[in-house]
Amino acid sequence: MVILIGGESHTGKTALAQKLLEIYHYPYLSLDHLKMGFIKGMENPPFSVEEDSKISAFLWNIVQGIIETCIENQQNCIIEGIYLEPKNIRILLDSKPFSPIKVLFLIFSEQYILKHYHLIVAKENVIEQRKESYNTNKAQLIEEHKALKEQCEIYKLPFIEIQEDYESQIQESLSLLRGFL
Repeated sequence: MVILIGGESHTGKTALAQKLLEIYHYPYLSLDHLKMGFIKGMENPPFSVEEDSKISAFLWNIVQGIIETCIENQQNCIIEGIYLEPKNIRILLDSKPFSPIKVLFLIFSEQYILKHYHLIVAKENVIEQRKESYNTNKAQLIEEHKALKEQCEIYKLPFIEIQEDYESQIQESLSLLRGFL
């Protein structure tokens, strides 16, 4: 089983992957770690840390290779990150309709961002200790989440839109993923 957890920054993708690791003992790969491995390990990486679209394009073939290898070897793996783009995932799922790949995107509603922006920023280091603090403003965050939700709807990919109670909706996502396993 390969589980893909996508979403914008600070939605709790890594925390959800960590919970799944603790419950099911499925290893997970954070695409942030893969990105930083390239940035720190290459003399001249083809992208900078701020170039999300370049990073997504660069990482996708590698991620797809990891997914295919896990499936071929009948291994379980969770891959999470902002670099999982709905269009790429839809193409992958359509090319492998019977593969054990499950997908979930985490999205904040506009109301949640407006009401709980301080919590989003405050919880940025729940799993990873970030060197730089979050610098996206509310308006930009709202637009990013609306755009991702629209992409998930266009490509018919499952998502949880967090409206009010973050913890109960993360539990809902755990239950949804539990149904896949």
